[in-house]
Amino acid sequence: MKAPTKKPGVEAQTGSFSVRRLDLGSFIGLPLAGAVVLAAHMLEGGSARSLWQPAAALVVLGGTLAAVLVSYPIVVVRRTAAAIRYVCTHDTTPTEGIVGKILEYAHHARRKGVMALETELDDVGDEFLRSALMLIVDGARADTARQVLNIDRRAQRDTLETAAEVLETAAGYTPTLGILGAVLGLIHVMESLSEPSKLGSGIAVAFVATVYGVAAANLLLLPLATKMRGFARGEDLCRDIIIEGVVAIQEGLNPRLIEQKLEGFIAPANRQPPDRRVA
Repeated sequence: MKAPTKKPGVEAQTGSFSVRRLDLGSFIGLPLAGAVVLAAHMLEGGSARSLWQPAAALVVLGGTLAAVLVSYPIVVVRRTAAAIRYVCTHDTTPTEGIVGKILEYAHHARRKGVMALETELDDVGDEFLRSALMLIVDGARADTARQVLNIDRRAQRDTLETAAEVLETAAGYTPTLGILGAVLGLIHVMESLSEPSKLGSGIAVAFVATVYGVAAANLLLLPLATKMRGFARGEDLCRDIIIEGVVAIQEGLNPRLIEQKLEGFIAPANRQPPDRRVA
């Protein structure tokens, strides 16, 4: 059976266990971090305008982008940008939801046979799950199915892990480039020693570049890298559940045994009591 075609993209590369929903944590946390820095600056008597220095931003942000492009192929940088958008607009499906879906397929296969799952393929929205079901419908052996799916799982996780690595690399560059921007600003200040009235403001402007560098690393890049790795772990766990569940269906295990097997993937607090499990 021919697999449904899908346009290549980050969603195809990173899997689609996640639900497309705005991640409020990211869209609240990132502006909040900037607001905290700005509020602290203003409480000390500074003005918001003094933190806006295009030259400093150019050195820090432009320099970081240039350094990243030197460090990685441009295709990796583009995938990283796409992965950031994807992670910030999707939530990973809870593991109990994946287990419930696998158990539905297990009961269906037990009643009507594994080949009956072919009728379900068009309604499966997740590409990895659809591929797993297609393997058993096409008659692949359990060990072969596991091997194929594990290769796919590792490749998809590597996509997000690489994106996190790029962000961490960029976070290593920004503080140093902030110092570079400060030094460039101080050079300009030293050229104005004949005008003492401008020295104070000139030095303050020079150190804005350092603020940009440290803030970009610790309030933006490193948090995004951490989020990326957490997202990768969540989707990887979902794929593990699918692999174990689909292989168990292929091996003909009783749905109750499959449920007990997959229950270990669910956090204890989220497990259903015995009287509410799928019969």
